[in-house]
Amino acid sequence: MPFAPAEMTLTSSVFPPEGPIPVQYTGEGDDLSPPLAWESPPKGTQGFAIFCLDPDAPLVSPDGNCGFVHWVLYNLPESVRSLDEATPEGTPGLNNFDKIGYGGPLPPPAHGTHRYYFWVVALDKELDLLEGLSLWEFLKEAEPHILGMSRLVGTYQRK
Repeated sequence: MPFAPAEMTLTSSVFPPEGPIPVQYTGEGDDLSPPLAWESPPKGTQGFAIFCLDPDAPLVSPDGNCGFVHWVLYNLPESVRSLDEATPEGTPGLNNFDKIGYGGPLPPPAHGTHRYYFWVVALDKELDLLEGLSLWEFLKEAEPHILGMSRLVGTYQRK
């Protein structure tokens, strides 16, 4: 993944930075994607993407990547600066539940509190990618176009 810091900020109206993610946005609840909003994208931004990764998950993929991908969402135009709960916006990718779209936090039982990194990626062009890309497939296509990234971290511990 490229190193692309930016002045852009990512927030959610349902949890603060480093705060607990409400159960309705998890696999133990309604499994809805949370509302998100971002401000101050880099100059020249033409599109956005969102993804969510749990680096605390005990998973190493065959390709050597660690953590668990909960959400990949791309093909968001420059005019979009927020997503509603359970958003229909954008094109969904493949998560590590082997499903298209959002799959909320669901750490293994008795595994403690996990951190969930929600990332917004600003792109120098609006990509037109097909549905169902994994995070790594998306990043391969998007990397040459990334202008900046910002993250919001939430936490969740299984009941």
